[in-house]
Amino acid sequence: MALRGLARARALYEGRDQRARELKAEGRKVVGYLCYFAPPEILEAAGLVPYRIRGDVRHPVTRADEYVEPYGCPFVRNTFDLAVTGRYDFLDGLVMSHACDSVQRMYGIWTHYKPLAFSHMVNVPHTVTEASERFYRRELGFFRERVEQLAGRPISDEALHESIACYNRTRELTRELYALRKSDPPRLSGAEMLEVLIAGTGLPAAEFEDLLREVLAEVRARAAAPGVKRARLLFYGCINDDVSLIRLVEECSARVVMDDTCIGARGMAGTVPDGADPMGGFVQYYFRGFQCPRTYRGTDLSRFDYVVEAAREYGAQGVILYILSFCDPHKFDLVEVRRHLEQAGLASLVLEDDYTLANVESMRTRIQAFVEMLS
Repeated sequence: MALRGLARARALYEGRDQRARELKAEGRKVVGYLCYFAPPEILEAAGLVPYRIRGDVRHPVTRADEYVEPYGCPFVRNTFDLAVTGRYDFLDGLVMSHACDSVQRMYGIWTHYKPLAFSHMVNVPHTVTEASERFYRRELGFFRERVEQLAGRPISDEALHESIACYNRTRELTRELYALRKSDPPRLSGAEMLEVLIAGTGLPAAEFEDLLREVLAEVRARAAAPGVKRARLLFYGCINDDVSLIRLVEECSARVVMDDTCIGARGMAGTVPDGADPMGGFVQYYFRGFQCPRTYRGTDLSRFDYVVEAAREYGAQGVILYILSFCDPHKFDLVEVRRHLEQAGLASLVLEDDYTLANVESMRTRIQAFVEMLS
C-alpha cells in the first residue's frame, strides 16, 4: 500500500534524494540549488527538476578539508563534502546565488574541482534600493537565458505563470498547515512540520502540492485532544535542514509552534506577484520581501517586528535563536534581535552549533533550563 500524508513525508525526508534520482532515471534533468534567490520557479517553467541542496549533520566533513579552510560556514562545507564524496552525482546542474560570502566562495571551488555540465551564479545585492532591484532583475534575466540553454527551449511566459501559480499554491497550503499549530496543543508537532517542508525541497512543485493536501487532510482529521501544558516556542535562525534539533527541543517538555528559518516560514510568507511582469514579481518577493539577515535593511529594530508578531500570533512564550558557527549575517543581527525580543517581553535562548550536533547534550541541558524558566 502506497504511503500517504505524514508517513509519505517522513519516507521522502529520510530518503533524501531518492525521488530526484527516480525522475532523473525517467529522463528529467535535475538541477541543484542552494538558496531561493535563484527562483526555482524558473527551473520548473523550463521543465527541469529543482532540487534544494542539503547538508547531512551525520556526515563528517573529511574530503572538503583538502579544498577549503576549516573555519568557513560548516553547512556550506558539509554540502561540498557531500559533492566530493559522490552524494550529488545525480545532479545535471548547479545553481547558487550570493546569499553570503561563504556560498560565493564555495561556488568557485565546487565548479572548479567538481564541475557539472551546467552551473550558474546569480549575483544578489545586499542593500535594497531602486538601483539594486534593477540589478537583481537583470541577473534573473541572465539566469532565465542560461536555464533556457540547458533545457534546449525558451521559457514561455505561460509556462512561467503556471510555475508561479503552482509555487504560490504550495505556499498557501503550507501557511494553512502552520495555522493548525496555533491551537493548544498544536495539531502537528514542529518536527512533523519540518519533515514535510524538507521533503518538499526534493520534489517538483506539483508533487509537493499533492503531498501538502494529503498532510492537511490527515492533520485536520486528528481528534483535538487536551494535552499537558508545555512551553510554546518560536525557532529562529540559520538554515535548519534536519529535524534532530527540533525533536530535541520538543523532548524537553516544549512545543515548537512557529519558526523563522529559510526552509520554514521565512520562505513561505506571502506569494509571488503574478502579473504581466513575472521577473518584477520575483524581485518583490525574493529580494525586497524575503526577510534574510544577509540583506541589509538599516539599523531600525522594527525590522524584527515580524518575529514578535509571529510569536504573539502563535502564542509563543520564548524564542530559540539558532546560530551556525561562522554565520556572520545571523551573528551580526543576534544582539539586536535579542534586544528587540526582550523589549517585547519575550525571553530568548541562543544555541550555537557547528552543524554536527556534537554538543547535543549540552544543548539539552540549556533547553531544559530555559523551558523551566518559562514555566
